[in-house]
Amino acid sequence: MKNLFTIGEMAELFGINIRTLRYYDGIGILRPETTDPETGYRYYSTRQFERLNTIKYLRALGVSLKKISLFFENRDVDIMLGLLKEQREETQAKISELIQIEQKLEYRLKALEDAMDTQCGQIRILHLEQRPIAYLRKDIKLGEDLEFPLRELERANTLEPAMFLGKVGVSLSSVNLKARRFESFSGIFVLLEKEDHYQGEEKHLQAGDYISVRFSGTHQEASQHYILLLEYMDRMGYSCCGDSVEITLIDAGFTNDTSRYVTEIQIPFSRKSEN
Repeated sequence: MKNLFTIGEMAELFGINIRTLRYYDGIGILRPETTDPETGYRYYSTRQFERLNTIKYLRALGVSLKKISLFFENRDVDIMLGLLKEQREETQAKISELIQIEQKLEYRLKALEDAMDTQCGQIRILHLEQRPIAYLRKDIKLGEDLEFPLRELERANTLEPAMFLGKVGVSLSSVNLKARRFESFSGIFVLLEKEDHYQGEEKHLQAGDYISVRFSGTHQEASQHYILLLEYMDRMGYSCCGDSVEITLIDAGFTNDTSRYVTEIQIPFSRKSEN
């Protein structure tokens, strides 16, 4: 019966890379049984099979090499029990994180696919529930780069940059809307999702009825579409009852093709019978 195995034979027996075995040797968790002093060849014995199996098992469970090394320093069933319980907790946390990432991907995919299927210029009446936002009240001139106020919003509310894509909006005040003034925004906001784990001050876009239109372009081209909505509201006897919501659904964050940009305007309104 063979007692010693070369590093290549050991690698083949266990389906493991030779470089990995050399690394394990280097960090001290699996040293060869003996090393030929003249050739430097490493030789492993059958006594090390069980140790390598344990390493492979724990690595398959995601246990770090540092924790495996600490286990081998004081190998004990109680330590193994604690190690596995700790790994289970870490795995459950990762699963929870991945589920949240999956949900955020679903939100983004649904929103992006909806924006790509947009019929621009179509006026719609929407009933929307209250939407949580992080909000910065700030006078922003039309044409001003939104990146700086966006950074202010981020710093003021401890927002993660990953929260921003496709969820940033600006508002025109109801006063400016009624006066047909479209030269400046009254604030900037980020739509919040429960998966964002936002810890700052939470505000809300009001629940209720909105008149809405989408158009191909950005905030710069919004004025004519506000006029379209406001004229429609006048004809229908609707009254503006809050600040607008203006969101670029597809912008430079998604494409270099400006012809594919999509922006949506929503204006909250009440009917005459409700006034």
